[in-house]
Amino acid sequence: MNVVNVDMAIQVILLISILISSYWMITTRDLLSAALASTAMSLLLSLEFYMLHAPDVAIAEAAVGAGIVTAIVVYGISKTERWEREAP
Repeated sequence: MNVVNVDMAIQVILLISILISSYWMITTRDLLSAALASTAMSLLLSLEFYMLHAPDVAIAEAAVGAGIVTAIVVYGISKTERWEREAP
C-alpha cells in the first residue's frame, strides 16, 4: 500500500471523527458531555492540522481549544446547571 493512500485514509478517518464529535456536541442535552465532545473535536482537529504539516497551528489548537477553552467551559458549567432545559 502506498504511503499517500495510508495518509489519505487516516485523514478521512479523522474528518469523519471530527464530524461525529461535532454532531454529538450539538445534539446532547448534557452540557458536560458537550464540553467533552468539544475537547475531542479540538484534539482531532489538532491531529488533522499536524497531518497537513502545520505543527504550530496544531499545538495552538491543542493548547487553546482543548485546554483553556475546556477549562473555562467546565468552570462555567459548575457555576450553573449541568443539563439544558427544554424549550418552552
